[in-house]
Amino acid sequence: MKIAIINGPNLNLLGRREPEVYGNEPFESYFDKLKAMFPNVELTYFQSNIEGEIVDKIQELGYSCNGIVINAGGYSHTSVAIRDAIAAVPAPAVEVHISNVFAREDFRHTLLLAPVCRGCISGFGLNGYQMAVESLCGFSE
Repeated sequence: MKIAIINGPNLNLLGRREPEVYGNEPFESYFDKLKAMFPNVELTYFQSNIEGEIVDKIQELGYSCNGIVINAGGYSHTSVAIRDAIAAVPAPAVEVHISNVFAREDFRHTLLLAPVCRGCISGFGLNGYQMAVESLCGFSE
């Protein structure tokens, strides 16, 4: 089983950016823990602040992996291009948000990716990535 995790803008600052919202742990150290949790899953990780690079990565991996975990950051609320890329590839996607976007500013309540994803996990911190991987592996009840 191969699952790709794709993070969007500003998620490279996890552990330093607004720790009261996003926590204190850098994603790279969490990713090591995630790989240890799923030793039989080939997990890959990609992060970009550039919309087109995220589209390119979805198109590249969406035909060769079994699932995509996507946290497009601010692009979740604005990017038709990322939405269309997810819809275009056969790999199922699960959208993840570290914070509860529905408890935040109104503009964050619109999620353009959610309708083309298998599900959306919001508000469980970094644990949302584990939930998404479990879902894609069929471990969830």
